[in-house]
Amino acid sequence: MTHTPTTSSTAPRPTRPDPKIAHSWLHTARFLTTAPQLEHLPALDLPEIAFVGRSNAGKSTSINTLTQQKRLAFASKTPGRTQSINLFALGKQGVTDAVLADLPGYGYAAVPKEAKLRWQRVMANYLVTRENLRAVVLLCDPRLGLTELDEALLEIIRPRVEDGLKFLVLLTKADKLNRAEANKALSIAKLQAGGGEVRLFSALKKQGLDEVALLLWNWAHEAPAAPPAADEGADDSDDAQR
Repeated sequence: MTHTPTTSSTAPRPTRPDPKIAHSWLHTARFLTTAPQLEHLPALDLPEIAFVGRSNAGKSTSINTLTQQKRLAFASKTPGRTQSINLFALGKQGVTDAVLADLPGYGYAAVPKEAKLRWQRVMANYLVTRENLRAVVLLCDPRLGLTELDEALLEIIRPRVEDGLKFLVLLTKADKLNRAEANKALSIAKLQAGGGEVRLFSALKKQGLDEVALLLWNWAHEAPAAPPAADEGADDSDDAQR
C-alpha cells in the first residue's frame, strides 16, 4: 500500500543541527511504499537519499541503526533475494521532508545471472533518471574494499555528482578492523571515492553514527544547487547572428 506524504516547504529548519536533532529526525523514518520496478515508484519532489551496496555489506543493519529501528529495513535470510526498491518517509509530526530509498543488494553469487543483470539495469536507470535523488550512500565492507561492481556504480553516478549529487562511501563493520587496518581502508576508499565523503561505520559499536546522521540531515535540508547561469556573451553572439 502506498501512502501519500504530506509535505511542507514553510516549516522552520535549523541550519546547524547538533547530532540529537539529526538522530531525532532519522528516527521518524516510516514505510512509504515498495516498488518492484521503476515505473511503480511515485514521482516525488522531496530530497531522496539512496542506500546501495553489495549483499552482505550491512545495508539493512546500517539503515536500522541510523533510524534507531530494529526492522525498518528488512534483511533477507537469503542475501540478494530482495528485489524491490523500498521508500521510507522522513519528517516530524507526519510532515514528510525527505525520503530514504533502500535499493536491493547486488553481486550475490547465488542469485541467477538473469536476475543480477535485470537489477543492475534497474539500479543504473534509477541512479541516472530519478529526478529528486539528492545523495547516494554506497555501503562497503572495508575488508573487501570497493569491488568492480561498486566502482561501476560510482562511474554511473559520476556525471550527476559533477552536477551536485552528494555521495558517501560508508565503510561498514569497522569494529572488525584494528586501527591500522581502519586507517588503511579509509585512505584507499578516499582515493577510490574521487571526491565523495568516506566514513568508517560500525552498527555494533555505534562508530560514525553522529557524523553520518549529520551528513544525511544536511544533505536533505540544504537548498539544491542552482542551474548554471546562461552565458551572456554567448546569448549576445547568438542574437548578432540572427
